[in-house]
Amino acid sequence: MTAVIYARYSSDSQREASIEGQLRDCKDYAEKNGITVVGTYIDRAYSAKTDDRPDFQRMIKDSGKKIFDVVLVWKLDRFARNRFDAVNYKYQLEKNGVHLVSAMEPISQGPEGIMVESMLIGMAEYYSAELALKVARGERENALQCKYNGGVVPLGFIIGKEDRLYHIDPETAPIVQEIFTRYADGEPAEKIAASLNERGLRTRTGKPFVKNSFFQIFRNRRYIGEYRYKDIVTPGGIPAIVDQDLFDRVQQRFEQNRIAHGRPAKEDVSYLLTTKLFCGKCGTLMGGESGTSHMGNTYYYYKCGNAKRHGKAHCDLKAIRKEPLERFVVDTAIKVIFSDEIIERLIDLVMDAQQKENTRLPVLKEQLRDTEKRLANLLEAIEQGILTPTTKQRLDELEARKEALNTSILEEELKKPVLTREWIRFWLEKFRKGDVGSTEHQRQIIDTFVNSVYVFDDRVVLNFNFTDDAKTVTREEVLGSSAVDNAPPKKHEILLSCFSFCMNRRFTCTILCSSVSESHHVVCRRPACRLQGSCWAERVRLLRPPLPHRYWD
Repeated sequence: MTAVIYARYSSDSQREASIEGQLRDCKDYAEKNGITVVGTYIDRAYSAKTDDRPDFQRMIKDSGKKIFDVVLVWKLDRFARNRFDAVNYKYQLEKNGVHLVSAMEPISQGPEGIMVESMLIGMAEYYSAELALKVARGERENALQCKYNGGVVPLGFIIGKEDRLYHIDPETAPIVQEIFTRYADGEPAEKIAASLNERGLRTRTGKPFVKNSFFQIFRNRRYIGEYRYKDIVTPGGIPAIVDQDLFDRVQQRFEQNRIAHGRPAKEDVSYLLTTKLFCGKCGTLMGGESGTSHMGNTYYYYKCGNAKRHGKAHCDLKAIRKEPLERFVVDTAIKVIFSDEIIERLIDLVMDAQQKENTRLPVLKEQLRDTEKRLANLLEAIEQGILTPTTKQRLDELEARKEALNTSILEEELKKPVLTREWIRFWLEKFRKGDVGSTEHQRQIIDTFVNSVYVFDDRVVLNFNFTDDAKTVTREEVLGSSAVDNAPPKKHEILLSCFSFCMNRRFTCTILCSSVSESHHVVCRRPACRLQGSCWAERVRLLRPPLPHRYWD
């Protein structure tokens, strides 16, 4: 098996040593697991909150060349820091037959691994939210004192290095006054911009002025001395650059010049099944879109990505309404997952999986034991009178290594605490007792428990994490009611829950045949899955243990 290593650090304040550490740990992991490293991709000073990283994009592109089987990262946050990018690019790798593996936090491939991963993500979100509250508290205190709270400083102001207050910039404030005055006197914005550019003046970000450069300037009430941060508004909290009369005259003209038929702001609609909803015909991810009826009502749908990009000639699957589909998925998940028996079973799975998970903590503790043993041997040698010129140096090195390991262990324990049965039960009960009408609650249920949803012309198939059963219902039942029962698939269709052979942990695979007596063609509905062949019986025979399957006449 061959692999490439992807390493990244996010800011200029981090050093090249952080890359070296990532590469070292990844190479150690590869050596222990019999993986041959054939290349590296490195992005320096690039955040994983964006996918605009040169080597990252080159790696994704190269994955289609079939020159490596695995992308090895130090931790998953080196790969991506937002859910959409993580799922989207992991899907692209899997479609090219490439696995994503974390050296420091590998997750087991069974259903319990998915559960652990979901729980740890939940805990990370909890601690992140708690940290955000602390940060917000500090920012609120700054706002009450009219101090700078981050962001681009408007043209005409500078921030005091010691007091963090707004001060008038004697070099750029006159430019702001000139812009307001000329516009209030009736001069076109284009002419003002051209004049400023001819004099070599630039915006706060160093770019030439254009008409749109003035829109934020004209709307910025800080120019009349008003400090504003979220719900905190303090008139006179910062020095004013223009007076109220001039500001009001600019607002009046600005409103008159606004384009009356400008397009309204795009409504913010959450498509909760994004990255989990697939076209049953071609296997492409389905995306959200909207349409307006002749009565002016707006409706929201999920549509096959292939059909959206290339038209019905490539896929003629009918779009499906967003709201009833999402509500159906959430209601069905609650019925399937949240019984007392299933909750206890899930808790057992997570507790067992935690003991099996290969994380960084056991490695650090083993290194600490080895270091302490070396220290003890060295001290024993000193007590016996064995002393060389390098003894003191070696002793200092081991002491420093022991201290560093203790610190790393403490950081790791704080970063990833062990989940208790009580905490897991609390987490699951929160899902069961939450407000099912809340969009955020629906999102959490779908993100954590829904594996994938496949939409066909006549039915919808739901696959959940932590259960072997797929739910199959007609489209009419989904669109007509959120309370649904199982509907059997068409004749000659076998649903197979595949574990070992399917490379996507566990997805319901469909085996289609034209006749029971003819040879069967195996096709996993997940596009990236390699479960394909001519005879399903032979495939099942090769798997250990044999897979359960169901067949309807």
